[in-house]
Amino acid sequence: MSIQDIDYGTPARESATMVTLDIDGRTVTVPEGTSVMRAAMEAGITVPKLCATDMLDAYGSCRLCMVEIEGRRGTPASCTTPVAPGMKVHTQNERLGRLRRGVMELYISDHPLDCLTCPTNGNCELQDMAGAVGLRSVRYGYEGENHRAAVKDESNPYFTFDPSKCIVCSRCVRACGEVQGTFALTIDGRGFDSKVSPGALEQFMDSECVSCGACVQACPTATLTEKSLIELGQPEHSVITTCAYCGVGCSFKAEMKGTTVVRMVPHKDGGANEGHSCVKGRFAWGYATHADRQTQPMIRESIDDPWRTVSWEEAITYAATRLRAVQQKYGRGSIGGITSSRCTNEEVYVVQKMIRAAFGNNNVDTCARVCHSPTGYGLKQTFGTSAGTQDFKSVDKSDVILVIGANPTDGHPVFGSRMKKRLRQGAKLIVIDPRRIDLVRSPHVSATHHLQLRPGTNVAAMNALAHVIVTEELVDRNFVADRCDPMEFARWEAFVRDPRHSPENTEQYTGIPAAEMRAAARLYATGGNAAIYYGLGVTEHSQGSTAVMGMANLAMATGNIGRDGVGVNPLRGQNNVQGSCDMGSFPHELTGYRHVSDDVVRQQFEEVWNAALDPEPGLRIPNMFDSAVDGTFMGLFVQGEDIAQSDPNTQHVFAALRAMEIVVVQDLFLNETAAFAHVFLPGTSFLEKDGTFTNAERRINRVRPVMPSKTGKQEWEVVCDLATAMGYPMFYRSGAQIMDEIARLTPTFSGVSFEKLDRVGSVQWPCTDEDSVGTPIMHADGFVREGKASQGRFMITEYVPTEERASRFYPLILTTGRILSHYNVGAQTRRTANVAWHPEDILEVHAHDAEERGIRDGDLVSIASRIGATTLRARISDRMPQGVVYTTFHHPVTGANVVTTENSDWATNCPEYKVTAVQVTLSNHPSDWQIRRGDLVEVAAE
Repeated sequence: MSIQDIDYGTPARESATMVTLDIDGRTVTVPEGTSVMRAAMEAGITVPKLCATDMLDAYGSCRLCMVEIEGRRGTPASCTTPVAPGMKVHTQNERLGRLRRGVMELYISDHPLDCLTCPTNGNCELQDMAGAVGLRSVRYGYEGENHRAAVKDESNPYFTFDPSKCIVCSRCVRACGEVQGTFALTIDGRGFDSKVSPGALEQFMDSECVSCGACVQACPTATLTEKSLIELGQPEHSVITTCAYCGVGCSFKAEMKGTTVVRMVPHKDGGANEGHSCVKGRFAWGYATHADRQTQPMIRESIDDPWRTVSWEEAITYAATRLRAVQQKYGRGSIGGITSSRCTNEEVYVVQKMIRAAFGNNNVDTCARVCHSPTGYGLKQTFGTSAGTQDFKSVDKSDVILVIGANPTDGHPVFGSRMKKRLRQGAKLIVIDPRRIDLVRSPHVSATHHLQLRPGTNVAAMNALAHVIVTEELVDRNFVADRCDPMEFARWEAFVRDPRHSPENTEQYTGIPAAEMRAAARLYATGGNAAIYYGLGVTEHSQGSTAVMGMANLAMATGNIGRDGVGVNPLRGQNNVQGSCDMGSFPHELTGYRHVSDDVVRQQFEEVWNAALDPEPGLRIPNMFDSAVDGTFMGLFVQGEDIAQSDPNTQHVFAALRAMEIVVVQDLFLNETAAFAHVFLPGTSFLEKDGTFTNAERRINRVRPVMPSKTGKQEWEVVCDLATAMGYPMFYRSGAQIMDEIARLTPTFSGVSFEKLDRVGSVQWPCTDEDSVGTPIMHADGFVREGKASQGRFMITEYVPTEERASRFYPLILTTGRILSHYNVGAQTRRTANVAWHPEDILEVHAHDAEERGIRDGDLVSIASRIGATTLRARISDRMPQGVVYTTFHHPVTGANVVTTENSDWATNCPEYKVTAVQVTLSNHPSDWQIRRGDLVEVAAE
């Protein structure tokens, strides 16, 4: 069955004042500001429309939605006319019908009459409206000038633009501006010559279009159509599920034909995205059926042997036997596992359960170790809870937005679009980043302050902001007195008041002009509701945890906690990085962030799991690698993570994996890590999973299977089979049963079940009972620590410069990030048409640094650190300050982590990806690293 959304024509309005009116004899009561069209639709009265849709503000151009209002002249457009008390509206009569048919005649007279062969036949608003108004003939004929010979634009890999079918309703143009905020489309010309244009370059692929799909979603005709729809035809049924890319957690309708996905349509009732999407979620799902997918288990004795395809039973038995043999030889703690932030909560839960109950140790960690582990530590120390404070809607109420170490428009584009909309409405923006990200200056958006600090100086910047707030008496004393520990605040206040933390003194470290720093601090403290959004540019440093605590200090000092529009909000990188942490993936914590040494907590798990649990924390990922090289950690289960590409100091990771006697990889593809594996267990894509993801706002979303598993099993079934083969029986009937066990053992999830999620859509933890719909805003009434009411804790955040510094041999600082079209290590997006935008990783180099080295735009360059070297193509860019270079890490051929070092956060071992001292030199050949890997790299012709 296809899920059909109701389009109410115009957006809903919020108002405490209600208005009652009469529409076609029905009494209707709606909030003040509601359009007549929407009021009619909410009463079940359909008004014809073409230019109107509830994803956009009213426009009033098509004139199809005209109505009569008693006491008013003419036939006003119902989409642009607000309701009024006592208003009497008529939506249907002979006069209106005649006028509407006349309007439709004009549209149809300049439209191709190819409905039977049109890809949107049966699902076309123009077709529907022609039927709705009763159009049966067209009086104007089809001779003379028209637009039916306009040429298609096929340049975009995902959708077609056919201007011959365009009715110039401007919905696509408005969607690009109002929803996406890119303003890539415009209406060129006037009158009959009006046409939609992607700018002066005339083709979508050459324009500023980011392929979010908002224009395709808004188009009421076949002008903008998905190529998959053209190829496969109209879908037969749809299933609501959740995107498996970034931490925004967008809901989609997977529109299907049998077991084939025709298209992914953003679900307008999705709590995180509300009908919007980005290029990855909307279009880049083809990797799920890519030819590279491995769907059968494989084993081999040695990593030098070829893979041998085997049955599930043989693969499970082989893995269990070798894991047990390693334990017998080296001890119980000689094996462990890594959980995936791309898998469901249920799949992650059973892996950490297998490690604790079947392996008999706590040697479990997750990829959050290398991205957001400082978030968990820092927010738990200050606020008491290891998660962000707001829902995404909260930004709609922000007056000041501070973005630090994050690039929302590339890394979290749906939320980035929402943020841009708020900025266009007047909110002020502070960007703290070494790189000039798009938010600093883009169409209709610019930052009030761009604090372009030196990489590695976040803590000094936080202290400087705090110094201004304290010394200029900008502290919210009432909030601090009511909500925070007074002794710790006094200690912190004395610390940041010290002149060594002044903007004038910290300028020598940060490079930020003191006056600019002071102005930004005043804006954050006095500009109204102030929210902080941050990313890996904060956490992936040697002082990542300290910087997180510094941001929390700022929020508490200014009272920007506990209501809409404020808070401290991590922009989580992967779809379930929050959930993987929630599920007990760290070696010192069980689900819900409760320490394994807590006897009461551990006893609860032992009773349910029927297993004795180790009270001592296990090994973190870096400890596993070190111990493997030392010969004491010899077996590893890797769930859905390509640690050989994503973790720092690649040569050390390779050495560790090569030293192990048994490596088991569970994944979709034979990735870089699988090159060191002895057992490969094929995984399932998000289109086959049945479970939940938890996004960056703590929203638990259902992930529903839209096609059968290509491996014949769910991933959690495979893990249960392996645990059972190792002597610990594990069995579940369904993902729902696993969530029931999670809820039983995890207080913050105690009110969560598949049944509830299927009924209400999604909930945000804490969700503590069956009647609860979750907690969108954290700390509204106070802070909670270890399940008990507590006070906010101000933490001392001493700035300690990183040991990784530029030198005579390595005079530049490398920092890294992501790009819109790709995701993480690129395993998924590189197997889609997204490679059209970003076929290789590029090194951005400042013009001065390039000129010193004789580097021209497009040259191959060698980038070397004290750890290793690789080769990339250079792009001369003014986004980076002199002395800093930047690249992404989406392509394994680049091997970007060959050059990153072993430096890490002092509290969590999160690697310092964002600060690596390097030298860049002109090159004309691949690096030794790439030659050893056997990759073919295009060499620049001399």
